[in-house]
Amino acid sequence: MVHIEPFKGVRPRRDIAHLVAAPPYDVLSTEEAREMAVGNPYSFLHIGKPEIDLPSGIDVYSDDVYAKGRENFETFFRQGIVRQDPQACFYVYKQVWGRHVQVGLVAGASCRDYLDGVIKKHELTRPDKENDRMRHIETLRAQTGPVFLTYRQRDTIDGLIAAGMRRDPEFDFTTADGVRSVFYVVDDPGLIERIREAFGGLDCLYVADGHHRSAAATRIKVKRDSETASATGSEAYNFFLAVIFPHNQMKILPYNRIVRDLNGLDPEAFLARVGRKFLVRPAGDAKAPTRSREFAILLGDTWRLLEARPGTYDPDDPIESLDVSILQRNLLAPILGITDPRTDKRIDFVGGIRGAAELEKRVWSGRYAVAFSMSPTTIGELFAVADSGKTMPPKSTWFEPKLKDGLAVHMIEE
Repeated sequence: MVHIEPFKGVRPRRDIAHLVAAPPYDVLSTEEAREMAVGNPYSFLHIGKPEIDLPSGIDVYSDDVYAKGRENFETFFRQGIVRQDPQACFYVYKQVWGRHVQVGLVAGASCRDYLDGVIKKHELTRPDKENDRMRHIETLRAQTGPVFLTYRQRDTIDGLIAAGMRRDPEFDFTTADGVRSVFYVVDDPGLIERIREAFGGLDCLYVADGHHRSAAATRIKVKRDSETASATGSEAYNFFLAVIFPHNQMKILPYNRIVRDLNGLDPEAFLARVGRKFLVRPAGDAKAPTRSREFAILLGDTWRLLEARPGTYDPDDPIESLDVSILQRNLLAPILGITDPRTDKRIDFVGGIRGAAELEKRVWSGRYAVAFSMSPTTIGELFAVADSGKTMPPKSTWFEPKLKDGLAVHMIEE
């Protein structure tokens, strides 16, 4: 049984919401964020990536960075850039990106559900990144970046979400990335209760994106419970900020790989070894795979297609049958020597939204020797892995469009 709660959201003024909305903290480098926020004192990047307001080169994990985030957050309140709703609400967040439309419920998701496995995960997390989010949340006493959750679609919930949009939206704007954001407030007590009950009928939720944010929020819940003898389980810190979408609206793009060198091999020797596990053929005009178990590879100035040979993977294993696993086990590890892609500095990952042009740019710059264009992981594969209790290899999914930071903040203290 899934447990979600409304909350008193901290939201920007309607007239400047388009200036406040910002990309998630973890999709921009410090310099990219600094450049994006130039001339815009309302950008939520001043809170999500506060190092942009400190001297260049500062350690992003220093005490000064978290303190600056808190200072900027307080400034937003003091200047009336944001305000907190007087009553607990749900919110509906609609995103339109070209022909793709996704509509999610903004709510407090239960840390207890996360601990009990009702909220299922598919990725491992890194302690340093969890610690960073913990410090950010605890210093601001707020969760500023939403976790992207999904569930198996139900018509009943679709109808309730639609009912939440039968009023004028609070925000409706399009940002420079071409994504339209439409945001509704659900403050009717009867509808709030019906939504809560409908989600309570779900068996589980799945983390699509935001594993470190959800893990950090849950660690804070456990920590505070241990420090508070009178904890009831209803305190605000028991829930984390989430936007929850039905699975049939998910847009997953590939997460491509680029490698700096050929591990001492020349191109001919490299291709010869690749050919033992993959059928190698000319790509023609293709710069991306056309189906699963196929990979487009850029070596030098030439694109080729690789097809995994029979017997190189177990089609019945939810992990081993993933394209990212097939490439890792049959090529990246044995041929290029990348045994741990989480820590190896020779490999980098490029979100599919950047396209083949970004792969060509990096290889042709000479900084990378080879690039691999992947097929996207499917939502069915994500569910299968999470349901099995296993985890995917790192950088297996790239969800798009990304959720904007700053449209609703969840305070962990009333």
